Amino acid sequence: MNLLTEIKERAQAPTPKFFRILKRAGLIIAAVGTAVITAPGSVPAVLAAYAGHAITAGTILVSISQLTVDEERLHEKLLSTVQ
Repeated sequence: MNLLTEIKERAQAPTPKFFRILKRAGLIIAAVGTAVITAPGSVPAVLAAYAGHAITAGTILVSISQLTVDEERLHEKLLSTVQ
């Protein structure tokens, strides 16, 4: 199977509850980092560096959480579409 097709299917598949929670946490972490980076005025260099790391960590957390598949729900979904 083509790699891009598999990634697309995994992204559209149901996600387990734990990873949905992690996905929200990652979005919040990335949003806080973005808010610090784009804050008006002068931001200390250390804070800007940590904000950049928060954006990166949040984005990775969201990406991995989105590509995690709940096999049971996927199987049920496939069975319901076949019938």
